[in-house]
Amino acid sequence: MTEFLHQLLAGLSTGGIYACVALALVMIYQATHHINFAQGEMAMFSTFLAWMMINAGIPYWLAFVLTVVVSFVIAAAVELVIVRPMQKAPELSIVVVFIGLLVIFHSLAGWLFGYTIKQFPSPFPQDAWYGSALMSAHEVGTIFVALAMVALLFAFFQWTPLGLSLRAAAQNPASAKLVGINVGRMLMLGWGLAGAIGAVAGMMVAPVVFLDPQMMIGVLLYAFAGALIGGIDSPIGAVIGGFIVGVLENLMGSYVVGTELKLSVALILIVGVLIVRPQGLMGRRIVKRV
Repeated sequence: MTEFLHQLLAGLSTGGIYACVALALVMIYQATHHINFAQGEMAMFSTFLAWMMINAGIPYWLAFVLTVVVSFVIAAAVELVIVRPMQKAPELSIVVVFIGLLVIFHSLAGWLFGYTIKQFPSPFPQDAWYGSALMSAHEVGTIFVALAMVALLFAFFQWTPLGLSLRAAAQNPASAKLVGINVGRMLMLGWGLAGAIGAVAGMMVAPVVFLDPQMMIGVLLYAFAGALIGGIDSPIGAVIGGFIVGVLENLMGSYVVGTELKLSVALILIVGVLIVRPQGLMGRRIVKRV
C-alpha cells in the first residue's frame, strides 16, 4: 500500500509538469488553432539558458525569473517573425513550419550546449521539511509550482483587462477587432505566455530526467495526451488532463506495462480519446451548419 501511494503521489508530481506543457499547447491552439510541435524543444532550450546562467554564478531563483522573461521574449518573437506571416498559408505549410521550429531549436541547443547529459539543480533541498518517504521535496515543490502557476494564470484571464482581451482575441478575433482590441498583439502575448510556461516546466523536469536536447520529447507526448483528454480548447481541462496522464503513466508503468513500454500509454490515450471523445472531457463540441 505504501508503494502504491508513493507511485500515485509521484504521478501527481509528473502530472504537474505535463499540465504546464499541456496548458502551453492549449494557449497556442486557442490563438492559432494549430498544435505547436516545437513547444517541448522551446522549453528544453530555455532550460539550457537557465543552466548557463546558474553555471555563470547567478542564484537559482534569479536565473529562474530571467529564463522565464527571456523565454517569453523568444516565443513572442517567433510568433511575430515566423508564425504571423503564415496566417493565411495552407494548414500543411503551417504544420511544416512548426516541425521546422522543432528541428531548429533541437539543433541549436545541441550546437551551443552539446549533446552530453548534464545535471540540473533542484531549487528544493532534499532535506526540506515538506519532503517525506512518500514524496521527495522536489516532487512536492513541483506540484506547488504547477498549481501556483495555474492559479496565477486563472486570475490573469478572469480578472484583468489584459487577460480578458487575450481571451476575446483568441476566441473571436473579428469581434475583438470591432471593440478595439489589437488582435496581433494579443496573440503575440499568448505565445509569450506559452513560452514562459514551457520554460517553467522544463526547469522543473530537468532535475528528474537530466538535461539534454532529447529531454522534452516524451514530456511533450504526455502533455499532448493530457491536452486531448482535458480538451484541446480548454485550459482547465488541459491541467486536469495533465494530472490524469501523470498518474496513469506512473501506475501503468509500475504495475502493468513496465517502464520500457509506458510511453505507449500516452499513445493509447491519444488514440482512444480521438476515437471516443475527440473534444475531450471539458472541450466544446463544434457544430457547423452546411
